[in-house]
Amino acid sequence: MTTQNYIVFETEAGHCALAWDALGVTRTRLPEADAAATERALLRRIPDAVPGTPPPAIASAVDGMIRYFAGEKIDFTGVPLDLGVQSELFARIYDAARKLGWGETTTYGALAKTLGDDWEIAREVGQAMARNPVPLIIPCHRVLAAGGKPGGFSAPGGAATKLKMLALEGVRVGSPAPAQGSLL
Repeated sequence: MTTQNYIVFETEAGHCALAWDALGVTRTRLPEADAAATERALLRRIPDAVPGTPPPAIASAVDGMIRYFAGEKIDFTGVPLDLGVQSELFARIYDAARKLGWGETTTYGALAKTLGDDWEIAREVGQAMARNPVPLIIPCHRVLAAGGKPGGFSAPGGAATKLKMLALEGVRVGSPAPAQGSLL
């Protein structure tokens, strides 16, 4: 068993957490209002983790998360990851999702098609996104339901958090704003 360390840190959107081992980032926790709640939620998933000082590559990921939630365009594709044991399909899905850039969205079905699989595995894409241990670094918030609807989001705040993250990237999801106001 590899030792996992973690850090809880503040961003403009709230307190986040990031855990890592010798290979890379193992888990992220998206913003919550309270640092203690963020830490408790992280430790429910990795109870043996201990607080630590991040090495340079991990410190860079933490800094990137802080800058992301301040509205800066950040690319997390170079962040080292250790996702543990994943099915071959989930590993392919995570790899494909990780390639989605700032402000770029796709749907569960379209992501399934990019894998060369039938769109019918869109359900598995959704399951992989729901189980994503490193949201933001694997940008599951950029994967939408059919018709460009937000779909679910398992991070604190649910779909509202997903929409806020997309808005940071300049993406508007949902019905277009009315072109003209009512006279009444």
